[in-house]
Amino acid sequence: MAARFRPSAPNSSAAGNGAAAQGQWGRAWEVDWFSLASVLFLLLFAPFIVYFFIMACDQYACSLSAPVWDLAAGHVRLSDIWAKTPGLTGEAAQIYALWVSFQVLLYVALPDLCHKVLPGYVGGVQEGAVTPAGTINKYEINGLQAWIITHLLWLANACYLSWFPPTIIFDNWIPLLWCANILGYAVSTFAMVKGYLFPTNARDCKFTGNFFYNYMMGIEFNPRVGRWFDFKLFFNGRPGIVAWTLINLSFAAKQRELHGHVTNSMILVNVLQAVYVLDFFWNEAWYLKTIDICHEHFGWYLGWGDCVWLPYLYTLQGLYLVHHPVQLAAPHAAGVLLLGLLGYYVFRVANHQKDLFRRTDGRCRIWGRKPRAIACVYTSADGQRHHSKLLASGFWGLARHFNYTGDLLGSLAYCLACGGGHLLPYFYAVYMAVLLTHRCLRDEHRCASKYGGDWARYTAAVPYRLLPGVF
Repeated sequence: MAARFRPSAPNSSAAGNGAAAQGQWGRAWEVDWFSLASVLFLLLFAPFIVYFFIMACDQYACSLSAPVWDLAAGHVRLSDIWAKTPGLTGEAAQIYALWVSFQVLLYVALPDLCHKVLPGYVGGVQEGAVTPAGTINKYEINGLQAWIITHLLWLANACYLSWFPPTIIFDNWIPLLWCANILGYAVSTFAMVKGYLFPTNARDCKFTGNFFYNYMMGIEFNPRVGRWFDFKLFFNGRPGIVAWTLINLSFAAKQRELHGHVTNSMILVNVLQAVYVLDFFWNEAWYLKTIDICHEHFGWYLGWGDCVWLPYLYTLQGLYLVHHPVQLAAPHAAGVLLLGLLGYYVFRVANHQKDLFRRTDGRCRIWGRKPRAIACVYTSADGQRHHSKLLASGFWGLARHFNYTGDLLGSLAYCLACGGGHLLPYFYAVYMAVLLTHRCLRDEHRCASKYGGDWARYTAAVPYRLLPGVF
């Protein structure tokens, strides 16, 4: 499924196979006026969007139109809304500091043991892809272990220890938002300063000459502190995604506290999103070869996005269900569950087909047949010619990004679990549709620059991007 927060990244202006391969790696070398305008818009309004959704739930029972109408009609002023918003508290700051510190400790100080006891799981020290400068970084893959330890402690506290109430996250939700923003901006600013003054690898840095673009899209490819603390892997995978399932559990606990029971819709949201989170950690080593690690630099859109955007907007369904508990009819609940599981199946099998095809160099069977592939030749930035193959069988014969189709089905299931009373819980499905459509176009721009006429042959063989017969 789709990975973290991903605002629209400008396309590179580089031309030619070699230059395009270099210019398209992660982010642009030059910034045009439209790209700069997009960057400024996101820097200014993305934090406001998060605040608007959280404020709407806190003050307007999750209505998106009511605060807009109140402001337009003059019933309230922005200062009135802000005055009712809980501020930063010492308790929230302590909770957040302990949380992040604990995840850092699990990340850097506890080597992975899961790969030694879980058949099929790939963990421990793993190599990433080759960076533009030719570096191959090593990573300690222990995210599944961190998730298990964290949730076992949460369960032990809820059942036996009672150190803190299970509703602690919901009870401090808005004060924790300010803590998350502080960390997001702090790590983004540090990453930028580090890129200028003491980069981990100067050859893997990109400078456009534009401060705002450099700040948002990042300068360093893999900023690190010490041997193992990799900013990109840590903030992409921890603490936001580990927290995702804990946040949902806290929302379920609050629903029970307020309404006396946990609805089947809340259970569905918890289960389906937990499947996504566990899939991410089970395949964390595979994640090292995805676009997030292989192409993106580390800047505000990853640093702030993973600290704030992900935990606060990807969990809107659970937050909504605290304020509006929904008990679905059995057929509706079964349909949501089946849709969510279907989306996950499509996503996982599609990715497995591509991974199998790559690992075996096409010497495998997909859907019981020898896979069809389009042979390609491309020239890298160093002038070397390379041969590759593009899979056109299985799910990849139906559409060029059919794994994203599975992702969209799962996203829709989360939202449908909330019924049809409000638009707010459907933000996630709309956002993912925009995100993945843009990513399709961005991926294909890179591939067209890389493969040239061979890419045209591939698109002729597989004419649709996401939905066969539609798009």
